[in-house]
Formats: sequence, structure tokens, C-alpha cells
Amino acid sequence: MRQVSRPTLRLSVIGAAALLLAAWPAQAARIAFVLNSADASIDEFDIDSHALIRRLPVLREPHHMAATPDGRTLVVGDTAGNAAFFIDAQTGLLIRHVPMADPYQLQYSPDGRTLTVAGLARDQIDIYDAATMTLQHRVPAASMPSHINYAPDSSVVYVSLQDTGRLIAIQTATGRVLWDTAVGSTPAGVLWHNGKLLVGDMGTTYVAEVDPATGQVDRRIQMAPGPHNLFVMPSKHLLYVTCRVSGVIEQLDWDSLAIVKSYRVPGGPDDIVFGPEGKLWATLRWRQKVAIIDPVTSAVTYITAGRSPHGIWLNTALPAKQLSMR
Repeated sequence: MRQVSRPTLRLSVIGAAALLLAAWPAQAARIAFVLNSADASIDEFDIDSHALIRRLPVLREPHHMAATPDGRTLVVGDTAGNAAFFIDAQTGLLIRHVPMADPYQLQYSPDGRTLTVAGLARDQIDIYDAATMTLQHRVPAASMPSHINYAPDSSVVYVSLQDTGRLIAIQTATGRVLWDTAVGSTPAGVLWHNGKLLVGDMGTTYVAEVDPATGQVDRRIQMAPGPHNLFVMPSKHLLYVTCRVSGVIEQLDWDSLAIVKSYRVPGGPDDIVFGPEGKLWATLRWRQKVAIIDPVTSAVTYITAGRSPHGIWLNTALPAKQLSMR
């Protein structure tokens, strides 16, 4: 009797799931997508009822995702599986998956022309043409390229290097490294804010504010221990920082970056997305939960997800006119 290898078996499971989903009613829904890194799966929850709609299998280890510029498709990176999964943003159904080298983190440029992919395990940063998915540049990185953000004009992409404590700036059009500088211990999330870069340094108790032209650290903004990632409220009145080590989410004033309020959410808060009713949906990496937080009352509701939930995205986060484009 022929033994089937694990990768072949996994691909067979995905093929069977694709056939099953092809027969699933293709109707729009308000969906929260949660990537379970340790379960090789994507959970899709109904935003209103919190009920699990379906669980999609992937290959090995999904971490992050990004919506395509037209808002029609969600692209999920399966880093250890070396593949990207394309999912219909309205229905949650799997469209296809394509080979891609170590897509740990991925982000589209503001102008929608490029897609940058951080290969954390392979120590490389890939820049693709977003329309054709043609690889334009592969930039070697010192160690563990992690999170990504662009300059507002899309001319430069910034990537944190977790294992070296550095931040790298790359010219999008050429792949040329403009600067590479130390910003703090174990940098992760990167955010462009008011003409500066903010970097969450997980091995510290601060967010570094960096000059995007030179890479110089201008100041260090104190947080709870382990600041990991940074998120902008849709109204742009507030910022939020997940401090994964300490189990705290910090709410910051938009202009001063002073802490306005702290939310105690044990279990490794990681990624945040904003619900249509103004609540925060946060993955808890170490609790197999998604926390839904009322920012006014601090009340928390929990949804059970798969093991090590990481990336999260709500299809209500896109404007209605984009969601209706079919």
C-alpha cells in the first residue's frame, strides 16, 4: 500500500475543501476572518452573531493577510506552506492558492501598484507588481524581516527586522536599500504617523519614533512592556498599541501619542481590527481567543478560535462601495 506524504495529503485536503466550497451558497456576509497559525486554518465568524461560519484549511502556518486594492479579494500568506491563498472578501469562499516564497507579512502600497512580502524565515523582502504578481525585486535582509509599512506616496517601504533590532528602508521602484538602522530590541509593527514612523519594540517598554528620511530615532514613547503592533482608528482620532508581553492594549492620543487609556486583555493581544460598531477585535495568540472590546466601557467579549490566532480582518472594514464591486 502506497504511503501518502504529509504535503500531498494536505494538498488533497485543500482540494476536497475547494470542491465542497464550490457548492456552498455564494452569498455576501459580514465576516471576521481569523488566521490560526498553529492550526493551519482560517476561521470565518459572523460579525453580528459571532457564530463560526466555516473553517478553511490551508497548508501549514498562516500569519498575516491583506485585502487587494479593489477590495474584492483577501490574500492570506501561508509562510511555512510557501503559498498565498486568495479568498472572496464578500462570501469568504476560497478562490485559489498560488506558490509564494515565505509570505509571513504582506502589504499593498497606498497607490495599489506593489505588494511587499516579508519572508521572516528566509531573510528576504520581495516586492511584487500587484496587478501581475510578477516579482520585481528580492532584497536580502539581515535576519527575520517582520512587519511592513509604506510612505504615503508609495515611494519607500519600511520593514522591521526582528532578530537584529533594526528597521530597513527600501526604494519601491528599484529595490535599493536607502538606510538600515537600529531602532530597539525585537522591532515588530511599523506605522507611518504624522510624517514619522512609529515602531513597536517588543523587547522594550517603548514605541520608537523614527525619522523616515534618515532612520534616526527621535524619541521613545513609554508603553506597557512588549509593545508589538500599532493600529489607526478609522476616524484617525486615536491610535492603539498591542503590548503582547504584558497583555495590555494602549490607547494613544493622536497628536501627543500620550496614553489615554489602557485595556487589560491577558493572553497575548496581537492584531486589531475595528468593528462596524466601533469595537476592537483583537487576536489573543496564547489563549485561542478573539477579544471584542468596547473602548468606552472596557467590557470584553470572547470568541473561541483555533490555536495561536494571529491575523484578523473584517470585510466591513472596507467602504460599502468597494464591497459592492463585483
